[in-house]
Amino acid sequence: MVHPNPRPAVRPSRHDEVAAAGSELIGGPAGRHAVPGNPRWPPVRVIALVMIGMFALGLVQKAPCATRGWFEGATTQYTHACYSDIPHLYTTRGFADGLVPYFHAIPSDTSTMEYLEYPVLTGIFMEAAAWLTPSAAFVERPAQYYWLINAALLLICAVVIAVCVSRTQRNRPWDGLMVALAPAFALTATINWDLLAGALTCAALLTWSRNRPLATGLLLGLATAAKLYPLLLLGPLLVLCWRAGRWRAFGRALTGTVIAWLAVNLPFILGAPEGWAKFYTFSRERPVDFGSFWLIIAQRTDLDLAPETVNPLATALTLLGCAAIGALAFTAPHRPRLAQLAFLVVAVFILTNKVYSPQYVLWLIPLAVLARPRWRDFLIWQCCEVIYFLGIWMYLAENAGAPGLPAGGYQLTIVAHLLGTLYLCVLVVRDVIYPEHDIVRRDGSDDPGGGPLDGAPDRFVLRRRGPRKTGPAPTPPDPSISRSLADGATVSRET
Repeated sequence: MVHPNPRPAVRPSRHDEVAAAGSELIGGPAGRHAVPGNPRWPPVRVIALVMIGMFALGLVQKAPCATRGWFEGATTQYTHACYSDIPHLYTTRGFADGLVPYFHAIPSDTSTMEYLEYPVLTGIFMEAAAWLTPSAAFVERPAQYYWLINAALLLICAVVIAVCVSRTQRNRPWDGLMVALAPAFALTATINWDLLAGALTCAALLTWSRNRPLATGLLLGLATAAKLYPLLLLGPLLVLCWRAGRWRAFGRALTGTVIAWLAVNLPFILGAPEGWAKFYTFSRERPVDFGSFWLIIAQRTDLDLAPETVNPLATALTLLGCAAIGALAFTAPHRPRLAQLAFLVVAVFILTNKVYSPQYVLWLIPLAVLARPRWRDFLIWQCCEVIYFLGIWMYLAENAGAPGLPAGGYQLTIVAHLLGTLYLCVLVVRDVIYPEHDIVRRDGSDDPGGGPLDGAPDRFVLRRRGPRKTGPAPTPPDPSISRSLADGATVSRET
């Protein structure tokens, strides 16, 4: 589909000082006479190759565990920061014994029946990898092969994420490079199976940008069947479609989400209801755990933070944050971009949750790039996440009897993670309130990833500042941008 208002591709090395400095390694920023594109090496292909390279470096970082750390004592996987759930769950969740997730109970020391505590689509993914894993009759350490097979499948998901980010905002193909080069992405990619939901979520955002709301809903439904957080994106879609009066597009997305989620979950709801419900009961009963501000409170006070106490408090904080985001969406001088609200709502969920596993950063990385593709701020946040990544393993090493990080030091790394995420949230909120700071809109665009929302007139707002405009903020005094606007580029319509 040809965009009605195409714009030239943004070159980060000409508009971002950090990208310009980094480009010196490969010849410096693109000049004004540079060829717009190379058919043999388009941005998407370059980004996919960079992602494969960074993913491979992440696998190398896990090498000390793959050779012995997962199998010869607990401390090596912490001191080398190479822990992964994947090989451990191969044996402890019955995959090595040929048990079918949700239908077969896992052997347990307790009298209660235990089942796999993951959403259905993730369980199917785990089972598919188990089918491809040679048994102990053929290899010495089948859990090692299980991790390698999962890593190969997760690599496909990682490439899908980078490519989708590169293509979602049509005039910003190089933004996907931020995802590919994110250090926290490489470090956490094979800790768990979060990349599956991430790939489906990014594909949903791509189809929305191409004006295919039903396909968006189907992908969001599949993503929600793999992890719960993609369901949160329906909130931003609701408020933005409400403001723009695009109820038909939202209705199709919602319908697709329900259909896809039911198609995956209904067979298990009917055939294995107890096993299917384990994920939801586990989430409800899970105590305050690693990475959350709740853990800092629990460790530094005598307050009773049992699940029945924390659950309603965390839920209330999440709902309060989402309500604030909704108010922001309806009162902003220009309708926010979908990526901005999607990042904020997932960030609120992460900040208020009672647990923050290090791989949860994978939920935010593509959304952060789409919401605020500015290298300096992205790298500041990534530094905070890498600090937390190292902190949790050093803390676990201390608890396992090896030299590591005491509770006080670990709490500081949690604070670093919280402050880094809040820092990015504040900048995104500022971009919404003052759109002239939004780097995506500096070329006169409205919402390149907005699909049905891009350039649409407002139908419902709670407060207006001046004329009721849609789309971009005032254009900054960039000579090249000013020339393009002077040549007659249509930015938006006034109502």
